[in-house]
Amino acid sequence: MARTMEPLAKKIFQGVLVAELMGIFGAYFLLNKMNTSQVFRQTMNKKFPFILEVYYKSIEQSGMYGIREQDQEKWLNSKN
Repeated sequence: MARTMEPLAKKIFQGVLVAELMGIFGAYFLLNKMNTSQVFRQTMNKKFPFILEVYYKSIEQSGMYGIREQDQEKWLNSKN
Protein backbone atom coordinates (compact mmCIF):
# COMPACT_ATOMS: atom_id res chain seq x y z
CA MET A 1 0.00 0.00 0.00
CA ALA A 2 2.82 2.44 0.84
CA ARG A 3 4.51 1.81 -2.50
CA THR A 4 1.45 2.98 -4.45
CA MET A 5 1.33 6.30 -2.59
CA GLU A 6 4.89 7.31 -3.53
CA PRO A 7 4.16 8.26 -7.18
CA LEU A 8 1.05 10.18 -6.08
CA ALA A 9 2.97 12.04 -3.38
CA LYS A 10 5.72 12.85 -5.86
CA LYS A 11 3.22 14.27 -8.36
CA ILE A 12 1.54 16.35 -5.66
CA PHE A 13 4.92 17.68 -4.52
CA GLN A 14 5.86 18.59 -8.10
CA GLY A 15 2.53 20.34 -8.60
CA VAL A 16 2.96 22.38 -5.44
CA LEU A 17 6.53 23.24 -6.41
CA VAL A 18 5.47 24.42 -9.87
CA ALA A 19 2.63 26.51 -8.39
CA GLU A 20 5.03 28.16 -5.94
CA LEU A 21 7.55 28.94 -8.68
CA MET A 22 4.82 30.47 -10.83
CA GLY A 23 3.76 32.60 -7.86
CA ILE A 24 7.31 33.80 -7.26
CA PHE A 25 7.87 34.73 -10.90
CA GLY A 26 4.43 36.39 -11.07
CA ALA A 27 5.20 38.49 -7.99
CA TYR A 28 8.58 39.47 -9.42
CA PHE A 29 7.00 40.48 -12.74
CA LEU A 30 4.35 42.54 -10.95
CA LEU A 31 6.89 44.30 -8.74
CA ASN A 32 9.20 45.00 -11.68
CA LYS A 33 6.34 46.39 -13.76
CA MET A 34 5.14 48.63 -10.92
CA ASN A 35 8.71 49.88 -10.31
CA THR A 36 9.21 50.88 -13.93
CA SER A 37 5.82 52.10 -15.15
CA GLN A 38 3.75 54.90 -13.67
CA VAL A 39 1.00 54.13 -16.18
CA PHE A 40 0.85 50.55 -14.88
CA ARG A 41 0.61 51.86 -11.31
CA GLN A 42 -2.32 54.03 -12.41
CA THR A 43 -4.02 50.97 -13.91
CA MET A 44 -3.40 49.08 -10.68
CA ASN A 45 -4.87 52.02 -8.75
CA LYS A 46 -8.09 51.76 -10.76
CA LYS A 47 -8.44 47.96 -10.73
CA PHE A 48 -6.62 46.74 -7.60
CA PRO A 49 -5.96 49.66 -5.22
CA PHE A 50 -5.16 47.34 -2.30
CA ILE A 51 -2.22 45.83 -4.22
CA LEU A 52 -0.89 49.30 -5.02
CA GLU A 53 -1.18 50.23 -1.33
CA VAL A 54 0.94 47.20 -0.40
CA TYR A 55 3.48 48.25 -3.03
CA TYR A 56 3.67 51.80 -1.66
CA LYS A 57 4.03 50.60 1.93
CA SER A 58 6.77 48.12 1.01
CA ILE A 59 8.88 50.66 -0.86
CA GLU A 60 8.39 53.23 1.91
CA GLN A 61 9.47 50.58 4.42
CA SER A 62 12.64 50.08 2.37
CA GLY A 63 13.43 53.80 2.59
CA MET A 64 12.23 55.06 -0.79
CA TYR A 65 9.84 57.96 -0.25
CA GLY A 66 7.94 60.24 -2.61
CA ILE A 67 6.73 57.81 -5.27
CA ARG A 68 3.14 57.84 -3.95
CA GLU A 69 3.13 61.65 -3.95
CA GLN A 70 4.60 61.85 -7.46
CA ASP A 71 1.96 59.46 -8.76
CA GLN A 72 -0.92 61.32 -7.11
CA GLU A 73 0.36 64.67 -8.36
CA LYS A 74 0.70 63.44 -11.95
CA TRP A 75 -2.72 61.75 -11.89
CA LEU A 76 -4.36 64.91 -10.54
CA ASN A 77 -2.66 67.06 -13.18
CA SER A 78 -3.70 64.69 -15.96
CA LYS A 79 -7.37 64.96 -14.90
CA ASN A 80 -7.29 68.79 -15.18
